[in-house]
Amino acid sequence: MPAAWADLDFFAGPRWRQVADALAAETRPVLPPRERIFAALDLTPPEKVRAVILGQDPYPTPGHANGLAFSVAPGVALPRSLENIFAEMEADLGARPACGDLSHWARQGVLLLNTALSVPAGEAGGHARLGWRPLVEEIVDRVSRRPTAWLLWGRHAQDFARFIRPGDHLMIETAHPSPLSARRGFFGSRPFSRVNAWLEARGETPIDWVGKEPAGQG
Repeated sequence: MPAAWADLDFFAGPRWRQVADALAAETRPVLPPRERIFAALDLTPPEKVRAVILGQDPYPTPGHANGLAFSVAPGVALPRSLENIFAEMEADLGARPACGDLSHWARQGVLLLNTALSVPAGEAGGHARLGWRPLVEEIVDRVSRRPTAWLLWGRHAQDFARFIRPGDHLMIETAHPSPLSARRGFFGSRPFSRVNAWLEARGETPIDWVGKEPAGQG
């Protein structure tokens, strides 16, 4: 379990053991690799969280998922949703990251949390009912004790808004960046500049979304 989040009730009670037992009994390959399942929580401890992006579950293609929502392992071609995220970033900020590994976001306080932290290889949504949801609900509650920027893309992510405590949050709720819905409100939403403007208004350092080596298309 991730040390910085170990005091959550999920880890202290029987729920984590139930999920761990289910993972141990899984006969199909599990993605991301076991050591990367908690990557989002390892890279972004609770006291460092400044923004939250909720995804659904890891990419089910072996070699793609790296434990961060919407992120892929270095060198992997961009999935269509991530390509749309980068297209919106380019329209918003004029540049995009060099690759689809979003670890540099996580290290700056962007919690890239999937609502299911694992998936069987080749079966999207295969662990949606494994028992991860109580953990995500508790994380959302914990993080929202402080003002936070929430990027809730699509109905699945927006379903967790009810667990956000009232506060001086920035709420950005739009369509999902999927090719099926991106043109219904995700494109043109300018989430990256809006988050940075909100952070700067609070006297905080903006997030370097692009990284040091922006790339062109692809």
